[in-house]
Amino acid sequence: MAGNSQMPRTAKSRASAQLRSGRKQAGNGRSQSDVMDDEIALDALAGHAGYAVRRFQIWIFQDFIRTLGAVDIRPTQYSVMTVIGANPGLSQMAVAKRLGIERARLVHLLDSLEQRGLVSRLRSATDRRSHALHLTARGRTALAQFRRLAAEHERHVADKIGKENRERLLQILAAFT
Repeated sequence: MAGNSQMPRTAKSRASAQLRSGRKQAGNGRSQSDVMDDEIALDALAGHAGYAVRRFQIWIFQDFIRTLGAVDIRPTQYSVMTVIGANPGLSQMAVAKRLGIERARLVHLLDSLEQRGLVSRLRSATDRRSHALHLTARGRTALAQFRRLAAEHERHVADKIGKENRERLLQILAAFT
């Protein structure tokens, strides 16, 4: 500590505040938390497809949730309802496998959709151990509304990256669906 007595009072105060806050100071006197995102180098991340896809996914989900927020539907719920609507009577396991959702998570998601009166689970006529999934009348009506809002969301995506780029992106990503 004796060495610190040599510091000018303002530098000593800054260093003390820095230790208390746990923040380091950037070279320009701002704390690192005050540095703007575009001032932070991404280094090798800038060339990683996975990083770019993840950032785009975050933007996509945020816009989807914002666009469909009034109807309280999340991306995975929309996906599940869409697949059930296109395939009435499908089993829970088949939906989970097709959408890449853990079965336990799907059960929880179906519970919430069933409580809202959007989906029904009926005993399978061919396998007593499984349930056949169906949209209720209310679920079919809601899905039509969700689709209109999802189309608006897709317009936002096209506005963000361009219509042609959106189409090209869908072609590229088709290998993973």
